[in-house]
Amino acid sequence: METQTSEPQSRKHSWKTHLSRWGGVISLVAIALWASQWLQTPFAPPSAAPVAAATASAPSPVADGSTQQVFVAIAKQAKAAVVNVSTSRKAQQSEAAHNPMMDDPFFRRFFGEEFDRRTPPQQKERREQGQGSGVIVTQDGYIVTNNHVVEGADEIKVLLGDKRTFKAKLVGTDPKTDVAVLKIEASNLSPLPWGNSGQLEVGEMVLAVGSPFGLNQTVTMGIISAVGRANMGIVDYEDFIQTDAAINPGNSGGALVNLKGEVIGINSAIFTRSGGYMGIGFAIPSNMARDVMTNLVTHGKVIRGWIGVSIQEMNPELAKQFGTDEGKGALVADVMEDSPAAKAKLERGDIIQGYNGTPINDPAHLRSLVAATPPGTAVKITVLREKKSQEIKLTIGELPKDLAKASSGGGSEQAQGNHALAGVTVEPVPPDRGDRPNRGRRDGGVLVTDVAPDSPADRAGLKPGDVIREINRKPVKSVQDFAATAGQLSEKSSALLLLSRGNATIFLSITP
Repeated sequence: METQTSEPQSRKHSWKTHLSRWGGVISLVAIALWASQWLQTPFAPPSAAPVAAATASAPSPVADGSTQQVFVAIAKQAKAAVVNVSTSRKAQQSEAAHNPMMDDPFFRRFFGEEFDRRTPPQQKERREQGQGSGVIVTQDGYIVTNNHVVEGADEIKVLLGDKRTFKAKLVGTDPKTDVAVLKIEASNLSPLPWGNSGQLEVGEMVLAVGSPFGLNQTVTMGIISAVGRANMGIVDYEDFIQTDAAINPGNSGGALVNLKGEVIGINSAIFTRSGGYMGIGFAIPSNMARDVMTNLVTHGKVIRGWIGVSIQEMNPELAKQFGTDEGKGALVADVMEDSPAAKAKLERGDIIQGYNGTPINDPAHLRSLVAATPPGTAVKITVLREKKSQEIKLTIGELPKDLAKASSGGGSEQAQGNHALAGVTVEPVPPDRGDRPNRGRRDGGVLVTDVAPDSPADRAGLKPGDVIREINRKPVKSVQDFAATAGQLSEKSSALLLLSRGNATIFLSITP
């Protein structure tokens, strides 16, 4: 009985034990589930709850498709106006002419192998193909592209987005800005409107449209990385828009478009070490491209403003010499005789700091502003002269077609001592010097024939071939003048030189 009785009690006790154990496990699971739910819920103070709720209830621009639709609409509009430009040109290729007689062993043995090699090469004509992009900007078929896309082309064809092909007429080109204008006779065109590139801000979103690597109707997106890029060495007049929208070979001449669907730039160049896209592309501002196109269509050439000065970049050394802390502006290195600047009494050494109310950043900025000003326009120029600011009025002239490029005793003399010009050897300028500037003024200056290595002048950048025309604003007309002026320099005094270098006139500051 005890055995029979004890068995159920043992089982009952075992059941309670298991229940107790499972109850603990269940409790732990419940706690874990509650904890995990609590941890996954972001903490928010009571005051932030209404904001979070309002944010959650606001529709997402990506979710409702509004952002995508904007880009889709702009891309559709731009693709209809951006065309593929294909060119062909004749090119001569030299090929060694083969004399058929040399196929005969007798002749080869008699005349020798060298006879065939001495046969003069023949010029074989071949055709080179090129591709780029262009933008339709008027209803009657004017297209803007790059000069380098169509340069030297014998035949130009345009492929529209709707697959129609037209033979294009070259209206005109401007290598100084890399702009060219084409014309096609077509109907039902969809031109893009011009935007105002002068109002661009860094960070704006843009689309680049063109035919990279011949892939028509390609659209890439990016932002404006910088504006006013100059001194790139690409063209004469530079005021580039920099963008990270992918631009590759074949994109040249295509459109850079803003979110209003306006052309704000003409894609022109890329910075690359590989030959392809590396995140930096350059576009010609729409304001510049539009002005060039208007000139080419109206006058058949580009008419640019001109004031007749040679200008150079400011640097800390030059700023110190001219008594200013400002590193901005354009330093007047020379003034051409009978030019608008000469008539307005602009002087060598003036620092141009403003042009018609616009602050001048650097020489490239000034050149672009002057070039874009119609001849005959009266302007106000703010200059710093002898540490004092003053305003000068002048009338813009037209850039001459054959503009003379900006300039430039017996025995030689080497400056001795321990001063800024020590180690500089000069001699009279030869009268038959080919690059000698000639603007109707009296000749002067001395020719630098040698600069001692690691001397102050060498470190400052003085080079053999430079012509020294002034030292510390005093004219140098002979070797004797140079020796006398250099001999007056102290060990600590700087020397401000006016130089003719090649076809340019520049200031150079030398510190001992």
